[in-house]
Amino acid sequence: MYVFDQGRILEESKVSVSIRNKGLNYGLGCIEGIRAFWNERQKQLFIFRIYDHFKRFHESGHSLHISIPYSISQLIAWTIQLLRKNNFREDVYIRPLCFKGANIIGPDLLDPFNRVSMYCTKLEYQPKPALKVSVSSWNRLGNNIIPPQAKSTGGYLNSGLATTEAILNGFDEAILLTDRGHVSEGPGENIFIIKNRKLITPPISDNILAGITRDTVIQLAKNVLKIPVYEQSLSRAELYSADEVFFTGTAIGIKPIINIDNRMIGKGMEGTFTNYLRLFYDDIVRGNNPNFLGYCTPVY
Repeated sequence: MYVFDQGRILEESKVSVSIRNKGLNYGLGCIEGIRAFWNERQKQLFIFRIYDHFKRFHESGHSLHISIPYSISQLIAWTIQLLRKNNFREDVYIRPLCFKGANIIGPDLLDPFNRVSMYCTKLEYQPKPALKVSVSSWNRLGNNIIPPQAKSTGGYLNSGLATTEAILNGFDEAILLTDRGHVSEGPGENIFIIKNRKLITPPISDNILAGITRDTVIQLAKNVLKIPVYEQSLSRAELYSADEVFFTGTAIGIKPIINIDNRMIGKGMEGTFTNYLRLFYDDIVRGNNPNFLGYCTPVY
């Protein structure tokens, strides 16, 4: 497998990181998650919303004092070259990361050496068709702790604790709340509810990541389904009484939630709106909808 590291594409076995590395020791870095989808009929691999992903990558670095040393256009070009070099003909997950490259003690962010690497992996993430989740005892990181609007490497320990707790308690995934008790998001997913034909999702101010899939769903709901969309704070109890609940995310796509804290949601199965959104989204990401080809970047 070939990877990208500091302006070069080379075999993964030739890349190494010192155990003294500052980013490794202190979690001083930011990441991005991008997907490319294989279209068998067209024999084409489409990267979904790659510009928006790398724009967010740059914004994460700026927020964290970890400036990305490559432009968005450079990163897009390297990504396409990397996918071609690996000759992928299947769904792929792409992981860019930028981390502090100095081998020195101390968690400050002032040294100028920011190392960018990127790898791709065949997508093996196949969750259940619908999820049973729990509200976590762990709160979401706050805006004045580690900004959740940035995809920081160290911040994912918060996600790991929540997911691990949920799995140990017999659930598939977790939902985190803010310190004020508002619904925030999943460990790696944004959350939506359908209530009385209205689509509702927590606002950015409730400690969430501005998800690319989240934004896509909002645009589809407004412009295709023609249903009202509200970005507003939600209480825990509003999850239980929702008609439908679903997660969105780059890795998970659109995934229905049918049980929360051992309470059945709706009819206990994927709802009508969720199903329509999921199928419409799946068609878009594979380059099958001509109205949304602007979201898809062909590799070959």
